Order: sequence, then C-alpha cells, then structure tokens
Amino acid sequence: MTEVVKVKKQKVAWGITGAGDKIAEILEVMKDIRKQSEDLVEIEVFISKAADTMLKFYRLEDDLKKNFSKVQVELNANSPFLAAWLQSGKYEFLIIAPASSNTVAKIANSISDTMLTNAAIMSLKAFRPVYILPTDYRESIVYTKLPNGKEMKLRVRKEEADQVRKLEAMDDVYVLESPQKMKEMFLEWLQTLKNLK
Repeated sequence: MTEVVKVKKQKVAWGITGAGDKIAEILEVMKDIRKQSEDLVEIEVFISKAADTMLKFYRLEDDLKKNFSKVQVELNANSPFLAAWLQSGKYEFLIIAPASSNTVAKIANSISDTMLTNAAIMSLKAFRPVYILPTDYRESIVYTKLPNGKEMKLRVRKEEADQVRKLEAMDDVYVLESPQKMKEMFLEWLQTLKNLK
C-alpha cells in the first residue's frame, strides 16, 4: 500500500498599507493567486490602521474579508505580533502591497514604529525575504482611480523614488514594480512548491 504524504500548507503574510493607488487591482491579483494556490498556500492578511480606513473609503473591506478568512488589523507596532511570527518562520515571506511612500521611507531608513514596518525590519534581521510593491515606484506623473471612478493626477517626486532605490539596494528586499510583477513572482514560487510535491 502506498503511503500518501500530505504536504503542509505554506503560509504567507500579506500586509496592506494606507495607499489607495492600485489597491483594487492588487486585491484582484491576490484573489486570483489564492484560488490558484489553495491546496498549497494560505495567505493571511495584516492591515495597517491607515489601510483599515482606506479599504472602507474604497469600499473594498467586505470583498477582502469575503475572500480571505484571516484578516487582522494593526493595534500597535507589536500587535498583532507579526514581527515575531515572521522571525520564527511561521510565514515563508512578507509581501507588502500596496506600500505607501510613508511605509517605503520608514523601511528604507530602518524605522519600525508600525506593525508592517516593524515586521519588515525584523524579517530582514532573520534573513526572511520581504516583497514590496510601492505605489510611488519611479519619478513620474501617475493617474489613480478614486472610489467614485474619477481619475486623479499625482506626481511621484524624486524624493519618493529615491526611497524605492534605497529599498532595492537592501539584502532580501524584492521591490515589485506592478501588480502584474507581483503575480509573476507568486506564480514562480507556486511552481517551485508544486515541483516539490
């Protein structure tokens, strides 16, 4: 009789900051990834205080909670205790998408005063990879969609873009330019997991 070995699901921590740009697209990508990886991966969601407000503003809170069973909201820099869970290996990696310019600047300058910045910096200290999708990737003019469907023109300044370049130079930090790049990264990782089965 052949013994069936059940492969333990891998866990990923998905952090959401208060950046509204690309959030609807990112949510759709993450829902698609969850569907494609249900037998291999469990995605647990961690929302910053600002993201909690932003998701309500964009009317995405219910959609997120309907599609992801484990959603926790930041109380302070150590609660939920995401930093320790990442350091102890509970999660394979942390992905922060979208990452606001505030979060990017804090991580780039080792400031860990929020749940997600603390988790990112503690992960890096423990040699755990951190994937970051910044809303302000390069100096440019961008258009973001508001909850009412209208577009708003924004400038990504040199100062914000410079912080992203600092992130790219950090060990174990992987900066993702777009939701599509995030999906490609996940699908590559999922293929690796399938090959191990």
